Amino acid sequence: MNIGPHTLTNQLFVAPMAGVTDRPFRQLCRRLGAGYAVSEMVTSRRELWNSLKTSRRANHDGEPGPVAVQIAGTDPAMMAEAAAYNIDRGAQIIDINMGCPAKKVCNKWAGSALMQDEPLALAIAQAVVRACEPRGVPVTLKMRTGWSAAHRNAARLARAFEDAGIRMLAVHGRTREQGYKGCAEYETIAAVKQAVRIPVAANGDIDSPAKAREVLAATGADALMIGRAAQGRPWIFREVAHFLATGEQLAPPLVAEVRKLLLEHLQDHYGLYGDFTGVRSARKHIGWYVRGLPGGEAFRERMNGIEEAEAQWQAVAGFFDRLAQQGDRLPPAGHDNNQEETAQQQA
Repeated sequence: MNIGPHTLTNQLFVAPMAGVTDRPFRQLCRRLGAGYAVSEMVTSRRELWNSLKTSRRANHDGEPGPVAVQIAGTDPAMMAEAAAYNIDRGAQIIDINMGCPAKKVCNKWAGSALMQDEPLALAIAQAVVRACEPRGVPVTLKMRTGWSAAHRNAARLARAFEDAGIRMLAVHGRTREQGYKGCAEYETIAAVKQAVRIPVAANGDIDSPAKAREVLAATGADALMIGRAAQGRPWIFREVAHFLATGEQLAPPLVAEVRKLLLEHLQDHYGLYGDFTGVRSARKHIGWYVRGLPGGEAFRERMNGIEEAEAQWQAVAGFFDRLAQQGDRLPPAGHDNNQEETAQQQA
C-alpha cells in the first residue's frame, strides 16, 4: 500500500507508543518484519522542542524511510508549525495524534479528547495539511472510535478528515473512555473503512497471527497496526506476515536469536539515552522480553536493582545463556512459565 508517494513494504505497522517506540525499537521492529513505524508523539509546543526528551523522540539517525513523526496539540497554528519544524528535520510523513487516551494528554484537550470537539479536530487537520502539502509530505491521523460508547463519531470524522486531505487513518477499536480496558471492537473500524476511500489501518488487541487475519476479515482494513503485543516480542511482525501469506504458523524464535536481538537492542538503547538513563529506561523492555519465560519474573526483580549498563547487559546475556540450556527455542507465545512455577510452588 501507499501513503502519498511512499510505497510500504507490507501492511504491518508499529503503533506509536510514548516511552516505547523510540528509534532503537522502531528499527528493530522494521528489521523483524514491520513495513512501517511511526515515532512517539512530539509536542507542538515550541518551547519544548529543544528539550532532551523531545530531541530523543525526534532522533531518526539511520532509520529507514519513510520517516513518520506524530505530533500532538490543540492549536491549529501551533500544530501546523510543528509539522513544518519536523519536516525540516527529516520527517517524510506527519501523523496527527487524536488517539492517545492518557489523562495528562486529554486533560489538555489533546489526543483523543479532540474527538469531542469536531470543529477543532477538523481545523487542526486542515491546518496541518496546508502546511505539509506544498512540501509534498502526506498527513495521516490516528484516532479512536469516539469519546465514549454513546459518542462513537469516528466514521463521521473520517469523512471530514478525508475531505481535508488526510491520506491515511489508523483507528484503535476503543473509545477514549475505555482507555485500554475491555476488548477492542472492530465494527466501528469497518464503518470507517466503508466511509472513506483512503487507506485505513486497524489497531487494538492484535496479539497473534490468527487474530491479525480475523481483524482484517472483520474490518476490511488495508493495514494492521500492532502496539502492546510487540513489546518484548518484536518478531510478531514476521510471524503475522508469514501466517497471512501462507496460513502456517512460524516456530517460536531460537533462544540464541532472541539473546542476540535483545543485546543489540540494549546497545542501541544505551547509545541513544546514555548509560544512566538508558539502564533505567531499558528495564521495561527487558521485563517484556523475559515475561512468561522460566525464571523471568525472578530475573526481572533482580535486574531492576542493577545500576550500570555493562552489568545490566551481562546479566541479560547470562539469563539467556542459562535459558538456552533448557531448550533451543522460546516457549510458544501465551505460554506463561512464571504462572506454572507459581502454581507448582503453591501446590
